[in-house]
Amino acid sequence: MDESRTFDVVILAAGKGTRMRSTLPKVLHRLAGTSLVEHVIRTARALKPAAIHVVYGHGGETVLEQLKPLGVDGVRQEPQLGTGHALQQAMPLVKSGAVLVLYGDVPLTRTATLAPLVAAAARGALAVLTAELPDPAGYGRIVRDSGGNVLRIVEHKDASDAERKIREVNTGILAAPAAQLRAWLAQLQNNNAQGEYYLTDIIGMAARDGFRIETASAPADWEILGVNSKAQLAELERIHQRNRANELMEQGVTLMDPARFDLRGTLTCGQDVEIDVNVVIEGQVRLGDRVKIGPNNVLKNCTVGADTLVHPNCVIEDAVIGNDCRIGPFARLRPAAEIADRGHIGNFVEIKKSKVGEGSKVNHLAYVGDSTVGKGVNIGAGAITANYDGANKHHTEIGDNASVGSNCVLVAPVKIGDGATLGAGSVISKDAPAGELTVARAKATTIPGWKRPKKRDTRDKIQDTSKKP
Repeated sequence: MDESRTFDVVILAAGKGTRMRSTLPKVLHRLAGTSLVEHVIRTARALKPAAIHVVYGHGGETVLEQLKPLGVDGVRQEPQLGTGHALQQAMPLVKSGAVLVLYGDVPLTRTATLAPLVAAAARGALAVLTAELPDPAGYGRIVRDSGGNVLRIVEHKDASDAERKIREVNTGILAAPAAQLRAWLAQLQNNNAQGEYYLTDIIGMAARDGFRIETASAPADWEILGVNSKAQLAELERIHQRNRANELMEQGVTLMDPARFDLRGTLTCGQDVEIDVNVVIEGQVRLGDRVKIGPNNVLKNCTVGADTLVHPNCVIEDAVIGNDCRIGPFARLRPAAEIADRGHIGNFVEIKKSKVGEGSKVNHLAYVGDSTVGKGVNIGAGAITANYDGANKHHTEIGDNASVGSNCVLVAPVKIGDGATLGAGSVISKDAPAGELTVARAKATTIPGWKRPKKRDTRDKIQDTSKKP
């Protein structure tokens, strides 16, 4: 492999995040349901680098544990002596000809914005991502000569009054040939206000050495915004969600209010999908043609078939819903729930690890767990499958076209035959035959002359005790 044509990514993620006011390391705080550093890793991976190295520090073991399943290298920085020192810790792992440096708390940079930096480094240049900000306070400024050539970067706290008026800022993101980067890092000094080794100082070194410095500008300010507080995290969350909402609407999805929509995973939609307000999408969700999702729903890792209507206030997780179904309001579909075409799952109904057949209805206040429900079944209000004996789960089978009366309890394991009818209020603890009515309830008894107890009237007693002797 030609090392000059490959590159590594180093993500600096060692900061403590004091302003987050949290015991959780800053880069592990979540944006759209995913940690900040994982957003950066996903972006880096899309560029197809040879390797990704994450430099961590504060919350070390916690961060390292989160990194393990992501297939990246973890490099510890201890103590934390600045960004230049952090990159020094990772350089021994770099085997490629170039390095792209990203930051674990800057989650919204796009791959298209970073690609020119990688290309410039492959050509042998030092490439720096900059941005023009109306209020550059807090950012390092790009100092250029009269010909527009980059001379150096000065940090805000070390800048003069004249330098603070410069609006072009350094984002911290850069790419460079690995060999030159190693040489510059070895020359870093910490003679600054913070006593740290600034990575930005290598820009001045490159200019001094006559090295070619190229810059690229971030198309949108939000691409370079970092997270240092909960307020900034919330700001980026809304920016990200609005971007995702715009993408969906461009694909033809109708969002009743893009400002009240949260996508924390991946959403795939057919044509003419409508999503009402305050809907939260998590994990992998697929919606078929003409699906309508009412307000206040949570959908996680589920598939919803064409022409299905999900009424308000439902929670649907790890479930599969067929075509032309009606779900809710206030329904809960738990993992491994499968609703076939034209199924109805109504208000305050819970389905768990069960298959509900085509055209079957569970419309009111019912629980179906660990069950197989056939076609055309009607399950009445208040009916439940008693699937748990305190130690083990047991299965209930309900045949096609069966009718389960209101307030029935089906004590699993039990089988209800095709076309069977269960009388309301029955406790069914043994198989019910097909095509027959099965009733299992206590005989009604009337007790003549029985009087309902009356509440004792304590008002007189209270009045008596309040009198003075």
